[in-house]
Amino acid sequence: MSRKCKICKKPLRGRSDKLFCTVRCKNYYHTNLRKASGKAAVQINEYLMRNHGILLELLGKNKTQTKIYRTLLEQKKFRFKYHTHFHINSKGKMFQYVYDLAWMEFSDDEILIVRKIE
Repeated sequence: MSRKCKICKKPLRGRSDKLFCTVRCKNYYHTNLRKASGKAAVQINEYLMRNHGILLELLGKNKTQTKIYRTLLEQKKFRFKYHTHFHINSKGKMFQYVYDLAWMEFSDDEILIVRKIE
C-alpha cells in the first residue's frame, strides 16, 4: 500500500507518519483549514448576536424578566439551537443562555426571558 500526499496525491517518501509531500502542500492544507473554521465561527457568532439582540429587544433595558409566547420568537427568526451555555436550576428547569440573557421554555408554549444579575 503506497501512501499519498493529502493535497496533490503524489507518493510519499520518508517517515511512515508523513501526510504531505512538501512544505507547500502542508501550508496549503492548514491555511484552508483555518479559513473554513474561521467562516463557521463567524456565522455562529452572527447567530448568537442576533439571538441576543432579539432577547434584549423583548426584555427591554430595565426589566430583569418577562414572559412571552414562543411564536413571537419564531416570528423574529430566533434560532433556538444557538446558545452560549445552559444552567439547570434546583427545580430541574433548564435556562439556555446567550451571553448574559437566558430563556426557559414552559410546557404551555410560553417562554421566560431573564437577565443574569451578578
